[in-house]
Amino acid sequence: MNMYEIIQRKKIGKTLSDEQISFFVSGVTNRTIPDYQTSALLMAICFQGMTKEETFCLTRCMTHSGDVIDLSQISGLKVDKHSTGGVGDSTSMSLAPILASLGLKVAKMSGRGLGFSGGTLDKLESIPNFNVSISEKKFFEIVENIGCAIIGQTTDVVPADKKLYPLRDVTATVDCMPLIASSIMSKKLASGSDVILLDVKFGSGAFMKTEKDATLLAKLMVEIGENAGKRMGALITSMEQPLGEKCGNSLEIIGTLELLNGKTSRLSELVTFVSKKLLTLTDVNEIDAENAIEKSIQNGDALQKFYEMVEAQEGDVSYVQNIKEIKIGTPIDIFAQNDGYVFEIDTEKIGNSIVNLGGGREKKEDDIDFSVGVEMKCEIGTLVKKGDLLMTIFHNEKGLKNALDLCETAFKITEEKPPIHKIVHCYVTKNGIEKY
Repeated sequence: MNMYEIIQRKKIGKTLSDEQISFFVSGVTNRTIPDYQTSALLMAICFQGMTKEETFCLTRCMTHSGDVIDLSQISGLKVDKHSTGGVGDSTSMSLAPILASLGLKVAKMSGRGLGFSGGTLDKLESIPNFNVSISEKKFFEIVENIGCAIIGQTTDVVPADKKLYPLRDVTATVDCMPLIASSIMSKKLASGSDVILLDVKFGSGAFMKTEKDATLLAKLMVEIGENAGKRMGALITSMEQPLGEKCGNSLEIIGTLELLNGKTSRLSELVTFVSKKLLTLTDVNEIDAENAIEKSIQNGDALQKFYEMVEAQEGDVSYVQNIKEIKIGTPIDIFAQNDGYVFEIDTEKIGNSIVNLGGGREKKEDDIDFSVGVEMKCEIGTLVKKGDLLMTIFHNEKGLKNALDLCETAFKITEEKPPIHKIVHCYVTKNGIEKY
């Protein structure tokens, strides 16, 4: 068996055997397969797809390519949430302290930025000294004592994905359903939580462009998780416009703090919805769950948990306790060129503008400028006049021209009023699909 034969087989659309998939994952893990052959197979999979059985096998092999975390030493029910990514999506940073304040345990492993989509780890690392690489022992201790911690993959957990993830990012093979499903679910299954809620996004700012494709991905991942003995649910949510008003690493820390201080927004609406569904998966009544979430934010319990998590993971708490201390770039404004309604926002362009500014990675070894990003001053459906402020770019000169070009063409303003844009479209479980 060799990689040439496996690449050739998938290139012509044939099904890979369990043995061939296992050979590939093992070779990626122990680095006996060079990047160029790994990339070739990723591209062949992207073009030819995989059967459900191939995807199950790929997920299983990736899950067991390293250690599978045993969270049994942490008391209580362990819950986890994963988003398929988007622009301005800082849900995890708010969700974890909210759920921890309500008695659940959130032992979360997150990722870095991928393509135009920001990563939770990069956002947290914009807090001085915040450590996403703490030991497993310390990770367990923080979750047991505080209720939540967010870390990156350790070397020993799903090492196959740790190799594949950055290669997908730089070879344009991100938006491939079996690769997305196996990447997400291998990490979720290896991380050991009892309950998993997926936030599967679609639209111009997501890897899945249509609700249909997002639903297919959600159903596939729910089935993978249920077969592995997990309690699973998946929300299908819109990314036709940036989720949060603030997009970019440090800016999204500011947005998280504003949310935990009680500011309402599209982001807070989704955070509440995701938190509620996770609580119902643990058998909490939906009305009781919603009331508990609101109380946690209003009385400051969730914000205090965020501070405790930052301190426990060695971050500078004083930095997040004073929003004005958080460093952001130089502002430059984008204005409406005509009167009308904001009909469309090309979210991918906005995400790519942040990458151009240095707030994301074009190559896997790139450093990130935490201080750059954008702040939205409108949303789809906003009525504007010529000269009204649409958004503010925060920059440090790098990539400014390209970012301006992208952002200035990201808005479609028309006389026609657009339909109301829902954030949550449906909820997928093993029992079927619930429409909203």
